[in-house]
Amino acid sequence: MTTYKLTYFDMDGGRGEPIRIAFHAAGIAFEDERLSFAEFQEMRTSVRFNCVPVLEIDGAQVTQSNGISRYVGKMAGLYPDDDLQALYCDEALGAVEDASHRVVSTFGLEGEALREAREQLVDGWLSVYLRGLAELLARGGGEYFAGGKLTVADLKVQGLTHWLCSGMLDHVPTDLVQKVAPTLSEHQKRVENDPRVVAYYASRT
Repeated sequence: MTTYKLTYFDMDGGRGEPIRIAFHAAGIAFEDERLSFAEFQEMRTSVRFNCVPVLEIDGAQVTQSNGISRYVGKMAGLYPDDDLQALYCDEALGAVEDASHRVVSTFGLEGEALREAREQLVDGWLSVYLRGLAELLARGGGEYFAGGKLTVADLKVQGLTHWLCSGMLDHVPTDLVQKVAPTLSEHQKRVENDPRVVAYYASRT
């Protein structure tokens, strides 16, 4: 029997969350190793590319969150079989990754430097990515990004919009998504109310 171990930060959200939800939706048992940021700093040089999430499959490590999301998503029925719809799913996954990199690049800044960097993001790249994702959602039919049903792309986009609306990011207005791409706000609610997502979080309590 194949064994799985997923290593990511001790948080609900981020790059590891779509993978966790997909494992749960597939009914596949996995070890959910959750690291503090201090623990990650101690072990990061021992991990390929010095980053998480890391998925161990029978002890063999695999990295890169989008690739892992696709792999587990296929087992959970959360990744399209059709090649074109799979491409649409991948486009959304990649866009979220790019947007996340833009935000993470501001980590470590403080004071006025942080405010200026975040305000530039809000007026620039974040708005660009949110509008682009709204276009991808419309192309998919308005409810989901690919195949007319929930995929790992929806889980990843929901993670981004939830993060932007959470108030955790200083100088990023919590109503940014609603103002720039209101259909993504409705999409966020739709994903959060999906029975598979609800069941996953119920299992965490």
